[in-house]
Amino acid sequence: MKISPKVREFLCLTAHPQGCRKNVENQITYVKNHVSGKNRPKKVLVIGSSTGYGLASRITAAFGCGADTLGVMFERPAAGKRTATAGWYNTAAFEQAAAKEGLYAKTVNGDAFSREVKDQVIELIKKDFGKVDAVIYSLAAPRRTAEDGTVYQSVLKTTGDDFTNKNLNLKDNTISEKTIEAATKEEVEATVKVMGGEDWKAWIQALTDADAIEQDAVTFAYSYIGPELTYPIYFEGTIGAAKKHLHKTAVEINEEFSKEGIKAYISVNKGLVTQASSAIPIVPLYMAVLYRVMKEKGLHEGCIEQIVRLFQEKDVFGQAQTDKQGLIRLDDWELRPEVQEEVERRWEKVNTENVQEYSDIEGYWEDFYQMFGFDMDGVDYEEDLDPSVDIPSISGAE
Repeated sequence: MKISPKVREFLCLTAHPQGCRKNVENQITYVKNHVSGKNRPKKVLVIGSSTGYGLASRITAAFGCGADTLGVMFERPAAGKRTATAGWYNTAAFEQAAAKEGLYAKTVNGDAFSREVKDQVIELIKKDFGKVDAVIYSLAAPRRTAEDGTVYQSVLKTTGDDFTNKNLNLKDNTISEKTIEAATKEEVEATVKVMGGEDWKAWIQALTDADAIEQDAVTFAYSYIGPELTYPIYFEGTIGAAKKHLHKTAVEINEEFSKEGIKAYISVNKGLVTQASSAIPIVPLYMAVLYRVMKEKGLHEGCIEQIVRLFQEKDVFGQAQTDKQGLIRLDDWELRPEVQEEVERRWEKVNTENVQEYSDIEGYWEDFYQMFGFDMDGVDYEEDLDPSVDIPSISGAE
């Protein structure tokens, strides 16, 4: 069948297998051209490995460092005329590319929050790796079922007072004001349960208890702080509460696993179009304006460029470059004063009539569609395709 994008609000309900493959191949090529041999992990677990920063991390570890990788994802295969999710196609392309270069690549598809998946991953590590020397936590989930059966649902709200600001309507690219409601105490707590650091630490505890993680292993998780413009909805909102908990968890891991020599970091990354960020009110317009400014200044990066800089310039597996709070700042280019001053100037002026002039709305949508394998150069979107694609390690093929 011919596969076309079907977009509903901030989600694309279809994905293109060849487009996703091309996207993965492009990232692999970038990594091979930009990663040199220093401080390389060898056995890497990536929790949340199928899209965005997690996928970029797995690609950089494998094709930049020659590492064997084990991924954890929660993706859906194709069924009849319904395509698989982009993460499924990405992972199939990644595993096939890794196999060609003799790199170990297996993936567990299931709920990373669950004890069952943790046990399954640990069993694979013990059987195939012995131990891992790096754990990358890049989970983005809307809900979490705890081991006692309680379901926690995250919300995208402010804390304190309601907040009103400009917002990009993704249905028609118009700009209007949007008011974000303040969350209840229970909603804040639930968001922290889903997006905070509790599960990250649970993974490190489970791996340590099973003797499946090396002495002096490195683990890190991804975060975002952003500029003051987005503080009410992000850093001071429910997501920010979860991210602050994540930051606190890094400190706890360093303290509680100091005997094992495990080093935990938070990498604070740049604002990018991801499946998670597209859902946050007000943020997509900020991203579109930011893209325009950073591209004009020659500072724009996507996921893969960010992660290569994390591995290389920030030396996360060696003498990690951190700020006074111990955070690795990959958002350093985004938060340069000259960048944010220009973003703020444009933010004041941008409206429906001049959105093309003051923002990179086309770049925003290009990144959005490319997340799902569309708008990729060199892909024939008129081709009839079978949407069913096997992931070697999940289908049982070797």
